[in-house]
Amino acid sequence: MVLEIRLSNFFSIKDEVVLDMQAASIQTKKAKELEENTFVCGDERLLKTVAIYGANASGKSSVIKAIRACVGMIFSSHNYNENTIFAFTPFKFGGIGKPSTFFIRFLLDGIEYEYSFELNKVEILKEALYYYPNGRRSLVFSRDETKGPDKKDIYEFRSVIRRPMDVAANTSKKTLFVSRASQMDRDVAKDVFRYFNERFILNYFGYNSFSIERLLNENKEQFLNVLRMADSDIVKIDSRHENKVFSTAVIDPADNQILSVEDIQKPQLVITTYHRNNPDVPFNFFAEESDGTQRLFSMMLTILDIVKNNKILLIDEIETQLHIKLVEYIIGLFNKSKSAQLIYTTHNTYLLNTNKLRKDQIYFVNKRDDGSSDLYSLFDYKDFRDGLDAEKAYLQGRFDAIPYIDEQVDSFFNKN
Repeated sequence: MVLEIRLSNFFSIKDEVVLDMQAASIQTKKAKELEENTFVCGDERLLKTVAIYGANASGKSSVIKAIRACVGMIFSSHNYNENTIFAFTPFKFGGIGKPSTFFIRFLLDGIEYEYSFELNKVEILKEALYYYPNGRRSLVFSRDETKGPDKKDIYEFRSVIRRPMDVAANTSKKTLFVSRASQMDRDVAKDVFRYFNERFILNYFGYNSFSIERLLNENKEQFLNVLRMADSDIVKIDSRHENKVFSTAVIDPADNQILSVEDIQKPQLVITTYHRNNPDVPFNFFAEESDGTQRLFSMMLTILDIVKNNKILLIDEIETQLHIKLVEYIIGLFNKSKSAQLIYTTHNTYLLNTNKLRKDQIYFVNKRDDGSSDLYSLFDYKDFRDGLDAEKAYLQGRFDAIPYIDEQVDSFFNKN
């Protein structure tokens, strides 16, 4: 589970911003009523959901994009070649040529880890992994490319990773050591890689057909409930795999002639829906249901999997193409889960409700005078008491992070 994320010099983020998933010590009656929005893991009490608000172009998306870019590097950097340019942009008004930094604290199997790296657009500069196997901070490895070129000067290890210099010898400046070490079957690095790959979900994503069928069968009533909330009249949904015949052709590249055609059978998922008006008439889900229904289906596959298996989800603009009641339902699923976590951005102030979210669950992004993004929590406003209308206060500009618009519509038209 995520404890804390720190970012600097990514996109509109210049100075370091901190997204803290540790629950603040709030002793008010309201906080106690919302205790289910938190969970205890080890010695830590953590938040299940965090909302990020801000005006257009304030940098809300930069927070999500930066996290995705950094986690994506963990997934992929062992495949990067010398011509690779990393998929992010440093802050353009003063950050060009300066390093960007990523730091994350997380819990894995009850053990706390700290992982960080520093980079520019073309190479890794620093990297480090610490953990707390007995409650005390211990180094796994550290790396500082400025101490090179000798790998023995660049790297420092303890006895956690076996034959670490073999990994270092195969790690270029384009590659994160933890990615290469996982690829080379080193245990602690594999644990860290699996954490990000299997538990840190960067967006709604696709499943193979057998996983879809399994998840649908395990969560059929929840799916139908969500569809009803979306005003769908679907009352029944079934799935099965059928063998379908596909033709493959073998081409002679010399004269571009077909040499042979072979029919092969492949299993294909078939989902059938039935509607309230006539429950005996079957509908082909993928061919006859609306794009909105199919999108909601895919989203809920991800969400129900994450909630049931206590994973972490990052979503930018959670309300996109969803009714507000469905968004509330999704956030509620996370807040009622055992230990799933959701980090999301939103414009919808209806969700800015301190009867449903603790003050430490609400973050704001505001653009500074130099164009950079600042990230801060409602909890930082010590004078904002429980029971006050957070939505009204936000729209009045009390927390900044809103667009300031000339309300005189007539000023748009220049009457000469």
